[in-house]
Amino acid sequence: MHAVRLHAFGPAENLTYEEVADPEPGPGQVLIEVAAAGVHLVDTALRQGLQLGPTPAPTELPTVPGREVAGRVTALGADVAPEWLGRRVVAHLGMVPGGYAELAVTGTERLHTLPDDVTPEQAVAVVGTGRTAMGILQFAEGLGPRDTVLVLAAAGGIGSLLVQYAHRAGAHVIGAAGGPAKTAAVRELGAHEAVDYRAADWASRVSRKPTHVFEGVGGDVARAAVDLLAPGGSHLSYGYASTGFDPSGLAVLDEAEQAARGVTSQVVLGEPMFAKIGGMGNLRVLEERAMARLADGTFRPLVHRFPLAHASRAHRALEERATTGKVVLTP
Repeated sequence: MHAVRLHAFGPAENLTYEEVADPEPGPGQVLIEVAAAGVHLVDTALRQGLQLGPTPAPTELPTVPGREVAGRVTALGADVAPEWLGRRVVAHLGMVPGGYAELAVTGTERLHTLPDDVTPEQAVAVVGTGRTAMGILQFAEGLGPRDTVLVLAAAGGIGSLLVQYAHRAGAHVIGAAGGPAKTAAVRELGAHEAVDYRAADWASRVSRKPTHVFEGVGGDVARAAVDLLAPGGSHLSYGYASTGFDPSGLAVLDEAEQAARGVTSQVVLGEPMFAKIGGMGNLRVLEERAMARLADGTFRPLVHRFPLAHASRAHRALEERATTGKVVLTP
């Protein structure tokens, strides 16, 4: 089979498209003929040898990156029910890499069967990124028509799903994204307003004070968004993508400032999110919620496709914020 391998930590160009031996499913595992593989911002950090969140950097090279795959089951390991053979499935591989490939193996406990009307690209765009979105939304229970939601990076993988969820809930949705193409995409997703946060005065163009700010970008843009919060509002931070993985770019307010302004501000990824579902071992709960939102039409994921052989280009585009929606590799 062909796969993308990383032989040395460093820039995107270190990802190489190679021919490697086919993997074989072990006991309790299946072999998936991969039709779509997800690319996550975490992947770009791991490629550099960095640890981001709970995902450890690879300890052995070469490695095949990627942890989200969708396709058809073509072989079964020992002790696997024969009914799995031929099924269209999606899986998050967990802490085990191997997704950027024509074939991948994983345990049956990680599989989700795909409805006939769901494409592999849509599924792989939701199984990991969607579970994160659902985890974030646990901190905004009761979201509804009385709310105004401001989503930063609203044309990205997570942001686009949050826009759609908030729109379906009846909230007034304001999406902030970079450039006219992305703001147009945000309007198509259902946002009532879309602003270009590359403009110096973007915050003044927001018509209402938000009750919720969802942001994973950090830095000055995030701080400007937090400054827009209405009294009693909530700032939910899930990253600092604009700061080159520098955690000092988090825009979370300290306790004194929260008290003075009458708002809440918190990081929701990691332990806070896991605590809501009874621990990291229960992440499948969020996957199931995300897949349900895909099935009922709440999530209509934007997909930015690259051929598997161009994984390095996909990484570079993601790092340069030149993509819209979820980045997906197709063999």
